[in-house]
Amino acid sequence: MLRERIIPCLDVSGGRVVKGVNFVDLTDEGDPVELAERYVAEGGDEICFLDISATPDRRETTLDIVSETARNVLVPLTVGGGIRHPDDMKATLRAGADKVGVNTAAVADPSLIEACAARFGRQCVVLAIDARRVGGGGGWGRPPDGESYEVVVSGGRTPTGIDAIEWARRGAELGAGEILLTSMDRDGTRDGFEIELTRSVSDAVEIPVIASGGAGTVDHFVEAVTAGGADAVLAASIFHRGEIAISAVKDAMTSAGLAVRR
Repeated sequence: MLRERIIPCLDVSGGRVVKGVNFVDLTDEGDPVELAERYVAEGGDEICFLDISATPDRRETTLDIVSETARNVLVPLTVGGGIRHPDDMKATLRAGADKVGVNTAAVADPSLIEACAARFGRQCVVLAIDARRVGGGGGWGRPPDGESYEVVVSGGRTPTGIDAIEWARRGAELGAGEILLTSMDRDGTRDGFEIELTRSVSDAVEIPVIASGGAGTVDHFVEAVTAGGADAVLAASIFHRGEIAISAVKDAMTSAGLAVRR
């Protein structure tokens, strides 16, 4: 039986873990290596390390911090930020990542997904999608109020006009092995995950979907899986600040009849 994964996320900028609301108003949350070690000890199934300023600053991922983090954790490590070429993925994997996320560069050149999957295997390629609700649209895979979900890149700074559900489907076809799906509207709000978005993407692809953005209670994690169809659930601030323990999330999932790793 496949088990649902709980994934603490480290949004890293300037060598520090930061967190905001809707991708802005960032606050310092601590040292990435120390937090990663803590989350492994607390039962995190994987660690997600996102260098959120790499793409806007047009630089590569901070591989020295990635390498130190990888040396100190014994669970799978996904790293994203600043990946523009298969060689960037190669360097990130060599630094200790198990999986590498692509986002902005893949939107600009979708063949990046295909090239990375061909070179390293699709199990290494995570398509990160940051999405927000926009007006208009309607039809299959859209919210009932007639809005649609748009892909936003460059750390939430640049709208693309691309439909998030269609982009997820295309990314899977090109070779992505997993999708990290973040709702910009819910990010940091603790109002719960964007269930309609998560369910639409989960129904559109046959690869695992990680729900991200909005976790505030243990019930939100359960809902992301049972109603949203997510295969894994990611959170940041509530773990950073000790507001919810990873063990409490797993207890709630077990009580709901979901299988988790202990």
